[in-house]
Amino acid sequence: MQFTVTDAPARERFEARDETGAVAGFVTYQLTGSIIAYTHTEVDPAFEGRGVGSTLARAVMDDARAKGRTVVPICPFLADWLVKHPEYESIVVRSTRKIK
Repeated sequence: MQFTVTDAPARERFEARDETGAVAGFVTYQLTGSIIAYTHTEVDPAFEGRGVGSTLARAVMDDARAKGRTVVPICPFLADWLVKHPEYESIVVRSTRKIK
């Protein structure tokens, strides 16, 4: 099964749709300038186990890279996925420093 991922900026999320147009999953985000925080990933239970989450993760990271954005992976799913995909390390914020 193929999924198409598109940005839905009015909803602040990327959506994965199947061939019929049904939403199989989404990643929500908050965009501030060139920094994008991915806050939540959700896959419809009917589509679990079909690679929707990974398809979404790759699509949102490729989009961020193409647009020169810095990624803050708040979503636990995406943060875990990124550990296995070091090719995105250069655009990911992994830690923050406290300002005294």
